[in-house]
Amino acid sequence: MTATALVSWPSAPLTLRLVLNALDKLDEKPEVINAFGNKKYNRLIQWSTYDDIDHELTNLRRESVLASSYTFRKALIRKHYLAHSIHTYLTKNPSSVLQAAAPRTYDLDLAFADELDEKWADELYDLSISLDNDPEKWWILKPGMADRGMGIRLFNTKEALHQIFEEFELSDSEDDEDGSDPRDTGVSRTAVITSQLRHFVIQEYVLSPLLFDLRESSLDGRPRPKVPQLQGYKFHLRAYCVASGALQLYLYDRILALFCSVPYSRPVSDQEDGEELYPTDLQAHLTNTSLQTSRGEEGVRLFDELVGCHILDEKHADPTGIFHESDRRSILQQLTQVLAETFHAALQLPIHFQPLENAFELYGVDFLVERLSSEESPFQVKILEVNAESAIELTGPRLTWILEDLFVSIARVCIDPFTKERNLSELQGSWEVGQTKEHFIKCLDKAVRGARAPPS
Repeated sequence: MTATALVSWPSAPLTLRLVLNALDKLDEKPEVINAFGNKKYNRLIQWSTYDDIDHELTNLRRESVLASSYTFRKALIRKHYLAHSIHTYLTKNPSSVLQAAAPRTYDLDLAFADELDEKWADELYDLSISLDNDPEKWWILKPGMADRGMGIRLFNTKEALHQIFEEFELSDSEDDEDGSDPRDTGVSRTAVITSQLRHFVIQEYVLSPLLFDLRESSLDGRPRPKVPQLQGYKFHLRAYCVASGALQLYLYDRILALFCSVPYSRPVSDQEDGEELYPTDLQAHLTNTSLQTSRGEEGVRLFDELVGCHILDEKHADPTGIFHESDRRSILQQLTQVLAETFHAALQLPIHFQPLENAFELYGVDFLVERLSSEESPFQVKILEVNAESAIELTGPRLTWILEDLFVSIARVCIDPFTKERNLSELQGSWEVGQTKEHFIKCLDKAVRGARAPPS
């Protein structure tokens, strides 16, 4: 019996094209529709944006409906929920790899700058002690529900954090409506309104990230260019993972590296004019491609393409060595371990993460790689955030092929068993954790209690 596929991505034309292409590669192609009609669908695939999925139907007809999103997954995709789930998990599992891989994080619920005074004596007490005693340590402020770099700030004093929230309060005033702020370096364009966006997380900022000069990376098989004066650029890794059923987790082994637009240097307070207490130029620190659209795909590389580059420090002058294939594999192994533990942590909050046997979901997970002084373990992966329906169009035309391959793999692993009316676990049952198929590394295979489909 031919399945029907509801495919609806009204604001994401690239995703729409990728989904349609992937469905067309299946042995048993479903009939594609873009909206529900009056007929009853015997077997229905909903590969659509979250808002266009009939989640009630997904839960009621678990044997005959497959959805491309779990209904409840805040424990992963909301920064403050993720921080809470990791903290709760580490309380019971202090030896988890998340102990080193999750930056120290504080949850903050605040609308006005004046509320900070009482926060220092309560939920931010430990942060208050750190700021007083260790001014060399920096912290990064992130809104819990914003994306594309909105509201991100760096600070290392209480006064600076207070000033940040004061400026947020003014961001929607009449004086700012004309956008006349002359600063256009990542701060003035990313203000948020705290009265409407109350939840924030404060994370310890990684001061020693792994740095490369992206000009050294080889593109499209061309000879590696020789750069006369190397400069270290900060980057983060964008890894795509797919959760399927309840619960298998896969990491797509083609990882992206998204670079900053200017060379990295440690943050310093911008006090030349006596007004700002925190850095106003974030171009060396924010790797978010949404804030660097003018560069096109210039700052995007495959992680594989960085093998052979010099490992640099912030002074750039003395390269510390070459990044080898063994280093890349070591970091990739860390990614699989950290992802598995992150999903383990989310499962501890069943109200906010409820995997279903008849659902799957693609996530874009952002990691930073810290460079350590240890020769035995020179790199430490840090998980930053988990994104649903991430902005894949920012990958750029040169690397669109990896997205095409990713979506085809999703169709073969998550949808093909459904179109052939096989149990979703048939293919996955012979797939051991750590094995790679369809460019998917299996990170986790766990039977979640109470999530299995009822008998028909």
